[in-house]
Amino acid sequence: MTMRWRVQAVLFDLDGTLADTAPDLGGALNRMRQRRGLDPLPIEVLRPLASAGARGMLQAGLQVKPGDGAFEALRDEFLDEYERALDVDSCLFDGVSQLLQELERRGLRWGVVTNKAERFTLPVLRGLSLAQRASVVIAGDTTPHAKPHPEPLLEACRRLALPPAQAVYVGDDLRDMQAARAAGMPSIAAGYGYLGEDSDVTQWEADAVIHEPGALLELIE
Repeated sequence: MTMRWRVQAVLFDLDGTLADTAPDLGGALNRMRQRRGLDPLPIEVLRPLASAGARGMLQAGLQVKPGDGAFEALRDEFLDEYERALDVDSCLFDGVSQLLQELERRGLRWGVVTNKAERFTLPVLRGLSLAQRASVVIAGDTTPHAKPHPEPLLEACRRLALPPAQAVYVGDDLRDMQAARAAGMPSIAAGYGYLGEDSDVTQWEADAVIHEPGALLELIE
């Protein structure tokens, strides 16, 4: 029997769950590579790392990681480059538009909880025509902690005036499931997403896994 949750809100991660933002993240990286005389990398190569943001892009494209001497300067360069063109090719995953319409038709609120900083989150949501529809938006710098800490999800629930058990969280990264579990909220892994660096969703201890956005509707009531 399929587990179903009676909820009043659905919270989503952004990159890799609601939207395919990899083309614009990869575009920023490839412009940095071009300045350094390097060939662009295919977006297909970069897409699995997109949930890790600047860290994932820089490690894949310039072989630097946090702790390396050059990392902070390159991260700042990457973020400035991304901010200049962050809603060019980003788009909703197939089925997400219909999913959100159906949630709204059912009278369920939905929102976004992402580790992406607000300076990037809000323009991306505006570019996708979602900013005015979301009932709550919690960015990576809205609270003092980012996922996998539960505070961003708890803050979203406070703003919605709901106990965590009355919402579900959908995400495509292990830290999303960890945050939901710590917040006391049902967790649903987006198996169609980027899946981060820990791509075996069966090891995430999610309460459910969906392989296309519309499948979420079968899990909530």
